[in-house]
Amino acid sequence: MSASAGRILAAALLSAGLATTGCPSAYDRAYDSETQRLEAEQQQRDEQERAAHAEASKYAAVVYFDTGSAVIKEAGYRELGWFADKMQPFPQVSILIQGFADATGGDALNQKLSEQRAEAVAKHLATLGIASPRLVVQGFASEFPAAPNETTKGRLDNRRVEVTVR
Repeated sequence: MSASAGRILAAALLSAGLATTGCPSAYDRAYDSETQRLEAEQQQRDEQERAAHAEASKYAAVVYFDTGSAVIKEAGYRELGWFADKMQPFPQVSILIQGFADATGGDALNQKLSEQRAEAVAKHLATLGIASPRLVVQGFASEFPAAPNETTKGRLDNRRVEVTVR
């Protein structure tokens, strides 16, 4: 179409009132109906996802470690197995794995150790069928102690990895 023909068509549509308001058609009504249906389906999926996340958030695990070690103990394997079983119905949730250390050793050593502990837990969860991209790993060294480091029990409580739904 030439430029002058385009201008003539635009002028005709404008004078007929079709260029500014559009022409209602069966296509527009079908499009609107389909859009509404898709939006309702998306809203339903979003609500189901929120409900699943709320249910998954009820579960958590804590794994304890020996002094200076990032080796998971038998009790830790059982705890992680239980947690992985609980997460199977929720393949969409992200899992936060936070490692901690007691206050023995220096800051750099504790940081490295807390990261190694969290990584060990993440690797084990991956072997239990939880996809690695779902796992968010953090190390906090001796920050955020669960108990005072002055007692043996307190230090044990601080040598941990906490696994929660993000």
